[in-house]
Amino acid sequence: MKNHKLNNSSLKELTAGVSVPNYNRENVKAGIVHVGVGGFHRAHEAMYLDHLLHDESNSNWGICGVALLSFDQKIYNVLKDQDGLYTLVVKELDGTLTKRVIGSIVEYLFAPDSPRAVIEKMANPEVKIITLTITEGGYNLNEATGEFNLENPQIIHDRDHPEAPKTIFGYLTQALKLRKEKNSGAVTILSCDNIEGNGHVAKKMLLSYVAFAQPELLEWIESNVSFPNSMVDRITPATMPTDIAELKEVSRIEDQWPVVCESFQQWVIEDDFIAGRPNLESVGVQFVKNVAPYEKMKLGLLNAGHSVVGILGSLMGYSTIDEAVTDPAIGTFLANYLDVEVTPILRDLDGMDLTAYKQTLINRFSNIYIKDQIDRICSECSAKIPKFILPTVQEQLKGDKAVSHAAIVIAAWSIYSLGFNERKEAINIKDVLQETLLAQAKLAQSNPVAFLQLDAVFGNLSQSEIFANAFAKAYQDIVSFGIEKCIVEMNSNSLINK
Repeated sequence: MKNHKLNNSSLKELTAGVSVPNYNRENVKAGIVHVGVGGFHRAHEAMYLDHLLHDESNSNWGICGVALLSFDQKIYNVLKDQDGLYTLVVKELDGTLTKRVIGSIVEYLFAPDSPRAVIEKMANPEVKIITLTITEGGYNLNEATGEFNLENPQIIHDRDHPEAPKTIFGYLTQALKLRKEKNSGAVTILSCDNIEGNGHVAKKMLLSYVAFAQPELLEWIESNVSFPNSMVDRITPATMPTDIAELKEVSRIEDQWPVVCESFQQWVIEDDFIAGRPNLESVGVQFVKNVAPYEKMKLGLLNAGHSVVGILGSLMGYSTIDEAVTDPAIGTFLANYLDVEVTPILRDLDGMDLTAYKQTLINRFSNIYIKDQIDRICSECSAKIPKFILPTVQEQLKGDKAVSHAAIVIAAWSIYSLGFNERKEAINIKDVLQETLLAQAKLAQSNPVAFLQLDAVFGNLSQSEIFANAFAKAYQDIVSFGIEKCIVEMNSNSLINK
């Protein structure tokens, strides 16, 4: 059997066992512009839209993908070469692979090459929704103050060179200005990033930039743009060369960048779409009045859980999440952390069985077929930990409740930031604050609490005597006895206290 290079012309030739778009992609119009066409978007939003487009009445809800940064050149080239098509490979817990070619991305633009084309597309009256997956760090937020960072050189560049922006805020501002000038109508900006209150954050950050760069637009934006909150969930590890090779060998598909993911999927959205929306509830999306309890649950349990396993596992020398979480010490520590420190702060979760959800998380993390890389999970910890773990710490401290598990994790992160695991092997750290973290981690070797004095990450947490003492003890214990012995001891104490 011959191989098939993935593109429009090869769709009808693909072998049995691979689902393909059974709709005419030429008739699909892009009613959604999505910025940040990475693996998660392609496993999540684009997948939901692909299912929806099989009902031809939804043909005005295709996606125009935007590669915003120079770093995104590769994915842009792949999508262009493959007519926007790619294969989604779902890896079940039993090892079964479900393969589906996704066709919902019908246009794609590379912003660095043609910023005007991106601005005009966002301003097109056919576009009703602009969605974002720009990562936690993409919102230009000062974690300590919660305010927009106006000192970012790229932000200053965008103000001074509005015709050639570099940040999402520069692009959105020029697009909204053009929509106003051309009377293109209202539009919804929907964040799909793992940030609590992501819609609120997107609105606050955009309005802060507009007030800085083009304040005359503020009134129009307030009346013509909505920013719903959303909660997204699907584990999507980085695509490995073996995934590409296996797809070619088993299914005869030559796909330059397929996406692999778990079977679990969840999307909860606040129903606030000022210019209309697709009926995504027909393909499993949940629309609610208030997303906050659900996203707090997900950020505090799943995302924080990932970071816990990643940091502890990295120090112990593991390279994938499934390896780390199936270590009895780490798995038990994670379960206890979720039960003792996170669950008490969760409420208003109608219809959710938290006990079952937490067990589902352990099962998902343990999926040996996903092989989620720990260095991916631990990337940009300086943006993730303030979103995933510190809110739990702050709420527990207000009630004089337990924070010992979190203290061990943060202490482990300080030691991790030195760049070596306990086997003396180098750690591949990816963080915009890497050098700053390293400097604080070195200071912590003689004064552990110095790590907590990085205000841009921890705010005033170092001023909490309870947490500072718990952190210092955890740090010294890890240095003296090793991370494994410390978490085993914590597990024993948790068992006694249950």
